[in-house]
Amino acid sequence: MTNPSHSTKEVRLPPWSREQIRDARKAQLAPLITKRGLALVQLPADNFAVTAFSGLIVKDCYWRWPERGQAGNTVDFLVQVLGLSFNEAMKTIVAS
Repeated sequence: MTNPSHSTKEVRLPPWSREQIRDARKAQLAPLITKRGLALVQLPADNFAVTAFSGLIVKDCYWRWPERGQAGNTVDFLVQVLGLSFNEAMKTIVAS
């Protein structure tokens, strides 16, 4: 007979390791953006404007949107700008 006060809780490990998350944050944004069908315009100093989002600029693995006071890394872009869940963002980056 089982004791209901001693229920076993399923321990669920996070699907992504710290290393995978760290690497995903450093993934290059331009290839991910163009792979999603969004156009980029080259700007000085290796910056790119994302034409679908007025004022949004990306460089390497960082983005900034001064008009909205937002900025972040690659994972942040997929979550905050494109509206993906964290898990969807990670899958997208790892698959690229």
